Amino acid sequence: MVYYGQTSCEQDTERYLDVVKCVFSSYKKEVPLVINTMGWVKGEGLLLLIDIIRLLSPSHIVQMDVYDWKAMAPLTPEYVHLTPGLYTKGKQQAKCKRMRTSGVEDWKTSEGEGDASVPEYKLLYVHPEFPRAGVAGEARVHSGILRDMSILGYLGQLQSPDIGAVLPLHSLVPYQVPFNAVALRVIHTDVAPTNIMYAVNASWVGLCRIPDEIRCQTDGPVLLTQTPVCDCLGFGIVRGVEMEKKLYHVLTPVPPENLRLVNCLLLGNIAIPNCVLVGQQGIEGEIPYVTSDYNYSILGSGKLKKKKHFKRREYAFERDSA
Repeated sequence: MVYYGQTSCEQDTERYLDVVKCVFSSYKKEVPLVINTMGWVKGEGLLLLIDIIRLLSPSHIVQMDVYDWKAMAPLTPEYVHLTPGLYTKGKQQAKCKRMRTSGVEDWKTSEGEGDASVPEYKLLYVHPEFPRAGVAGEARVHSGILRDMSILGYLGQLQSPDIGAVLPLHSLVPYQVPFNAVALRVIHTDVAPTNIMYAVNASWVGLCRIPDEIRCQTDGPVLLTQTPVCDCLGFGIVRGVEMEKKLYHVLTPVPPENLRLVNCLLLGNIAIPNCVLVGQQGIEGEIPYVTSDYNYSILGSGKLKKKKHFKRREYAFERDSA
């Protein structure tokens, strides 16, 4: 598993391909492999999909069309063979150039064109017969809800099965991790070193292992200058940063034997579900990690929106937020 750290690869398609290559390199080819691609199939998304098909050489492709709207051309082997991707070139149809050799006109195929074989895979084309299948707007809302549910399910492993009530984050005992024991990297944006701890505190992080040994002359923090493509062993929340003792306080359900391998924390653009922060029970005064007195004009800040309810209207979901 590799932590990409964003819900869309649009801002960094090159690293996305590097991640795909890294994950695919672990495939032993002893069992069938199912690859679930993204729903981004317009513009550069389609070109990136063509790159992935060329990279992974599948035996079958299942293409699902959108009801009552032709989203894209059928991904036939011939289409993928001829169409250029985002980073790969398509093979042009064989062209002829007129060459003069010893006064005799001769026709020759252009060098490098038409010399590669057409990819061999079977295309299974599925056309849905029910309305609003694959509507992008709804899929985006649903994927966000499912992502929050997945994170909540993961964090649920921190709860004790013997206790009926759900314990808030501040009631759980975190691991103490020295600054100089792990390297740190913010994936999705540039953060000044002086502000790095503000960004990390109360954030969702990937617990990763980089091959390089962590060497730090000081007591940290250790900051990486580039985002590594490396093994991800699980996820956690940096519940606090203790500057005096130079410790990260990390909550994670990853077992201790795996945590011993972690030497890198990657912070991406994945937010902790709002309900985890605003729904903390038994708090008097200000809720931890939530404030009502803040300057929201500062870059990177934002208000937490609490979803009240969903209304269903003509197959569409609409959100009311406070």
